[in-house]
Amino acid sequence: MSPSISPSIPPADVGDLRQHVAGPVLTPQDDGYETETAAYNLATPIRPDVVVGAQDADDVAAAVAWAAAHHVPLGVQATGHGADVPMQGGLLISTARLQECTVDPQSRTARVGAGVRWRSVLEASVPHGLVGLSGSTTDVGVVGYTLGGGLPVLGRTFGFAADHVRSFEVVTPDGRRRAVDAAHEPELFGLLRGGKGNLGVVTAMEFELLPLDGLYGGAVIYPGAHAREVLTAWSRWTADLPESVSTSIALLRLPAMDIVPEPLRDRFVVHLRYACTAPAEEAERLLAPMRALPDPVMDTVGPMSYRDVDAIHMDPPVPIPYRETGRLLEDVDDDAVDALLAQAGPDADCPLALIEIRLLGGALSRAAEGTTDLVAGRDGRYVIGLVGLTVPPHGDRVPAAIEDVLTALGGHVSERTLVNFLGSVDGDEAFSRAWSSDAGSRLRAAKDAYDPENLLRFQHAVRP
Repeated sequence: MSPSISPSIPPADVGDLRQHVAGPVLTPQDDGYETETAAYNLATPIRPDVVVGAQDADDVAAAVAWAAAHHVPLGVQATGHGADVPMQGGLLISTARLQECTVDPQSRTARVGAGVRWRSVLEASVPHGLVGLSGSTTDVGVVGYTLGGGLPVLGRTFGFAADHVRSFEVVTPDGRRRAVDAAHEPELFGLLRGGKGNLGVVTAMEFELLPLDGLYGGAVIYPGAHAREVLTAWSRWTADLPESVSTSIALLRLPAMDIVPEPLRDRFVVHLRYACTAPAEEAERLLAPMRALPDPVMDTVGPMSYRDVDAIHMDPPVPIPYRETGRLLEDVDDDAVDALLAQAGPDADCPLALIEIRLLGGALSRAAEGTTDLVAGRDGRYVIGLVGLTVPPHGDRVPAAIEDVLTALGGHVSERTLVNFLGSVDGDEAFSRAWSSDAGSRLRAAKDAYDPENLLRFQHAVRP
């Protein structure tokens, strides 16, 4: 049985913590607390009793050891993009200051601290013709994204980001700093790849970079009135695409805000996302069936530097309040399209800002021989993500609207999802959706071994 954990931390204990770390140690009464705890999702309250702005791995180890000694639950945050579940009380370790970012063109590897965003990696790697497997926005932190598996823009070509990790440096809940890879503590190394932050606080990571001089990609945006035609065409088009193509399709209800491109403000549109590593002529030919659809509002697809990859998904560049979740999809046949449009099409009274369907398969379906990772979704055909802004006048309707869409899709929707697509789902439901029975058993056994007091209990934490 774990010792009881006080809802607040005595000032003397906070003073003791300050003696052991170099970075700031802040409580809710201190200047800088709000900035240190801020998350990308403004609808998720992150209110720890105390936050440590770790300057380095020594600070992380000291903070973890202090939490263990005082039986204080732990949370971890870098860029705040993974903060979809509230945190109340406890100790938050911010790894945002761990900004080491080193690219080795000869070995085609990068080493990053836990606070590094993908944008920094690409600024260093792209001039060498190398890229890391970032997701829909390069504003996301490299480490947190990869611990959840990491679904890249080029995932069908190169696989999950976690597939390319060489090593981690991690502080486990006993305060020990460990260097783990395929040869040193291989079980922990595997469990960290897809097991999220359940077994320790990762302070640094080394991973492979991929040779890529550029890609053919961008967005084609269609009027909402053509949603059925576009969705149906996309479903059939994706049936036999080569692995050089990664793509998704999204229904967008865009607000009249400055962050939205002017032609798209206050409109319902369908957004095709396209990324292809084939030569430009071949990539253009592969896209032709979708480009033949009528009346696109915008078409930005063409040769591009990977440094500009954010232009494909066009994720919001600033923090917003939202609720989200996702599930694997079995198929996107005509019945699924009908069900989706009935709930969220141009004529539906739906408060969801985004419903995106991403094509999986290709290299995403293949794990390396002998791998021990926990990456979810390798057997998925598609994954659907649903996002609603939790602002007036319709924000209170978002949770029910998400459930209505998933219910309407019925048997097309799997009970499983990708770890990074759990969103607002938490607890036992999150555990069963993210990990198979075998994977879950391994993760629980490791949790018992590394974190028997359940110190790491926030953000989709696994209970021992």
